[in-house]
Amino acid sequence: MKKINIAYWIITSLFSAFMILSSIGGLLLTQEAVDYLHVKMGYPTYFIQMISVAKIIGAIAILLPMLPARVKEWAYFGLFIDLVAAVISFWAINDPVSVWAPMFLFIAVLLVAYWLHHKRLSLRTTTSN
Repeated sequence: MKKINIAYWIITSLFSAFMILSSIGGLLLTQEAVDYLHVKMGYPTYFIQMISVAKIIGAIAILLPMLPARVKEWAYFGLFIDLVAAVISFWAINDPVSVWAPMFLFIAVLLVAYWLHHKRLSLRTTTSN
């Protein structure tokens, strides 16, 4: 159980940090974020800020141990949808594979964090019985 907990916290913390840090430009509507997400991809600025807030909330939700498992499920799902939508968006505007392929690494890290979350839940119920 201890190894699973350590792995869970490391992977989940790193993933959450990535999601939060990648949201700051969109939240603040920095010139770089506006140029890429609004001008190049065509997203409205209100959507950029809205999705940035959602990413931050989701990243915090998967870190908070007191939240119910069902809330965390929705947070993981929302973050997964965000990453898949990013891949589709890069592909749709014909960005080179070198730009969007690394997103699959972040999807993989999210899936590992999700698996570890469930592993911790199952070990908790096993040890409490």
